[in-house]
Amino acid sequence: MPNLAIVGYGKMGRLIEQFAPEYGFTVALKRDLEPLVAADFRGIDVAVEFTMPEAVRPNVETIAGFGVNLVIGTTGWLGHIEEVKRAVEKHGTGLVWSPNYSVGVNAFFRLASEAARLLAAQPEYGAWAWEIHHSAKKDAPSGTLLKLVDDMKKAGYARPIDVGSNRAGTIPGTHEIGFDSGADTITLRHTARSREGFARGALQAAQWIVGKKGFYEFADILFTA
Repeated sequence: MPNLAIVGYGKMGRLIEQFAPEYGFTVALKRDLEPLVAADFRGIDVAVEFTMPEAVRPNVETIAGFGVNLVIGTTGWLGHIEEVKRAVEKHGTGLVWSPNYSVGVNAFFRLASEAARLLAAQPEYGAWAWEIHHSAKKDAPSGTLLKLVDDMKKAGYARPIDVGSNRAGTIPGTHEIGFDSGADTITLRHTARSREGFARGALQAAQWIVGKKGFYEFADILFTA
């Protein structure tokens, strides 16, 4: 069984530990705020990282330097994506990242892009993008919503997209894309019932990246593997 390291032992880290045996992993290392030491990572095949935005770049540089592949589930760090890519390339390791590891959300990305493509040439349709998460989530808008908006623009929707966020209670996450005209309204919504889908998706990504090199997005490997 491949050995898994969990970096960031919060709610997501504990769920990943719970489901890891179902995906063929032995959880051999758990780290939260402790320093990352090379000796601890000997024999580790892949590390799953759910920490804080400011920790991602140094964590990737350190763990990739140990020769260990990574799955990144933290959001809010994409300003450092080129540095992260360089670290993976420099050390010859593999990395999968996603703002959201729900399989359903990654299908939702594709649906939102297709809707944007179909309506791009219909100027009467305005668009919005909205999300709500639990009050402890630090980044707003969420990384998932930012990717949805970016995907819509890449699909050819060049008009403004109004973006909104809310934080309250313990909500796992809801994302909504909408298009409105004088004639009708189209609404696409994904609602997460729990964090379980995120943990299972991250473990699916970890299975895939074992023994591979390069920088990948979860959506790409999910629908092409």
